[in-house]
Amino acid sequence: MTVFKDERTEAQKTTHRLAIVATDKVLSGWGQARNGKSYAGWAFKDDDYIACLEWVESRSDMQRVRLVTMDGYRPNAEHTHIYVYRGK
Repeated sequence: MTVFKDERTEAQKTTHRLAIVATDKVLSGWGQARNGKSYAGWAFKDDDYIACLEWVESRSDMQRVRLVTMDGYRPNAEHTHIYVYRGK
């Protein structure tokens, strides 16, 4: 069963249309992603792009960091959780 959780409110879906997504190397392969990859993503306002990118890239548990458009985003992963980036 594929899990996709998006924490954005309906209002944030119009203001946080991009996200920095990465493969969570700690959570991939067990729990809700026991049969595959676990992705974590942080949706952000346009002004927060660089800060969000640098923060995700600095995390040792994240790999394959990338920018995605949230409109219609449905990754090929067992578990995906989209959070709202609120700054460091």
